[in-house]
Amino acid sequence: MSRIQAIRGMNDVLPEQTPRWQYFEDGARALLTAYAYQEIRFPVLEQTQLFKRSIGEATDIVEKEMYTFEDRNGDSLTLRPEGTACCVRAADQGGLLYNQTRKLWYLGPMYRHERPQKGRYRQFYQLGVEAFGMGDADIEAEMLLLCADLWQRLGISPYVKLELNNLGASEDRARYGAALREFLLPHKDALDPDSQRRLGSNVLRVLDSKDPGTREILRDAPRLDAFVGEASRAGFSNLLQFLDEAGIAYTLNPALVRGLDYYNGLVFEWTTDKLGAQSTVCAGGRYDGLSAQLGGTRTPAVGFAMGIERILLLLEEVQAFPAHLGQSVDVYLAVVGQGVQSQALRLGRELRQAFPGLRILTHCGGGKYNAQLKKAYACGARAALILEGDQPQTTVKLRLLSDDSASVELPLSSAEGWLARELGLKQHNHVE
Repeated sequence: MSRIQAIRGMNDVLPEQTPRWQYFEDGARALLTAYAYQEIRFPVLEQTQLFKRSIGEATDIVEKEMYTFEDRNGDSLTLRPEGTACCVRAADQGGLLYNQTRKLWYLGPMYRHERPQKGRYRQFYQLGVEAFGMGDADIEAEMLLLCADLWQRLGISPYVKLELNNLGASEDRARYGAALREFLLPHKDALDPDSQRRLGSNVLRVLDSKDPGTREILRDAPRLDAFVGEASRAGFSNLLQFLDEAGIAYTLNPALVRGLDYYNGLVFEWTTDKLGAQSTVCAGGRYDGLSAQLGGTRTPAVGFAMGIERILLLLEEVQAFPAHLGQSVDVYLAVVGQGVQSQALRLGRELRQAFPGLRILTHCGGGKYNAQLKKAYACGARAALILEGDQPQTTVKLRLLSDDSASVELPLSSAEGWLARELGLKQHNHVE
């Protein structure tokens, strides 16, 4: 019988890899808490119309990449390909958007049926941050400062750069799209196949083309900034002033449009040159019309999402992970002899209660003393406690593993004090 494998493009995260995920998640969670953003959670399955109406039916995601199926009731459901539309739906349905301001974040898996490659998977994880009810440039600046602080916390600031563009209001974008289409139609046969298809459906996506021939044609195309209204220009200018005063470097990229239909005004990407073709590690922008587009009231909104796998790849590439990341054991409790097994379980439990957060691995399954001590060294434990005998003991052997010092034998009641003293731990005061 053949062995069942994981679905292509949907990867396991094994125990040796999870500390890297936890390192990113813990750092991001602490920073978002410091900025007073609140976590929101929503289902991985949504009605298909949510994404058709938000992302746009003429986008690659909706046309080619969504995991969509009919359930037993005949309803069309889709595994979420991105989080913004889900967050807007959840916030609106939960009554969070009416006459309020909200700062939210979420983390979890998204699904797109793409050709798997390094940094691009069919199940991938995103951290998303969204803010509702604020229409000025200050919230946009805060979002970008939050990103910059996260890069600093992770040690990757030198390896990412910020690119910005101003799409203007939705009517500005529509007028520009018409002008760009009119310019490109005479050159249609010279465009790459994807751009030819987008010409009739989502013409601004032609600006994303990497095809050299199409890029050459676009050099003479109308510029988006010539179609942006005065109010949008003023807001974008305020944002740039905030960034200049905060010392955040950026590049203006007039070809940056993002691939989703709901954006207006600010769009941005944080990119790196360390990951080859998968250069974008974080992207977002303003989407003031999305709530109304989904049937709610018009709500100013801005947000971003970052691909966690790509950030982990970048951290690995530039060797930014802490040196001892993944050490999962502080104390190894060796158990030699069947007579002390129950006693060892009780001792381990008491020590965990005395030292919250201390990682104690109690050996289970039997085995000789030397074999267990080798495991203690192999897992990186700082100390070993050894219970040995064919009947319950009144003493325990304790040994520091960092300097190969000899074991000391003490009464069981002294184990807590020894650990506190030798490992520099603070004991938890029990409240009865």
